[in-house]
Amino acid sequence: MNVTNAVFPMPGQLESFFDVDVDGPFVMLNLVKFRERAHYDDDPSIDISGREAYERYAAEMQVMLGDRGGRITFHGDVTGLLLGEVDELWDAVALAEYTSHAAFLEQMGSPERAAIERHRSAGLAGQLNIRISPDQSWSVATNRHTSS
Repeated sequence: MNVTNAVFPMPGQLESFFDVDVDGPFVMLNLVKFRERAHYDDDPSIDISGREAYERYAAEMQVMLGDRGGRITFHGDVTGLLLGEVDELWDAVALAEYTSHAAFLEQMGSPERAAIERHRSAGLAGQLNIRISPDQSWSVATNRHTSS
């Protein structure tokens, strides 16, 4: 398996991403790799880490998600790899819940997102975004501990 991080979708990726028969809620798995130092094309004098730049983006993105019924359900730092093999681990992971593809597209094309994109681009070395659709066929057992 070849893994290539990217900052923007390749031609055709957005079209194929939305070329699905089912719409509805989904979760986006974000595997994020930060630049060591942020790179702002519009203001090279900004001297912060890539993580700090991305955190500026993420804070605003959480508000935009909430305004559209979505939310960040989890975020954290990558601290190890148990199975598989990659040349370099990602720095962080986030799970973002969306109500629909329409809500996702509306957010992607919004003026608010355009205004914060500079922080995302400045901070990212690359990332993977993986759509996860709910699978109702899986049954998750709940372990319960009862004391006697």
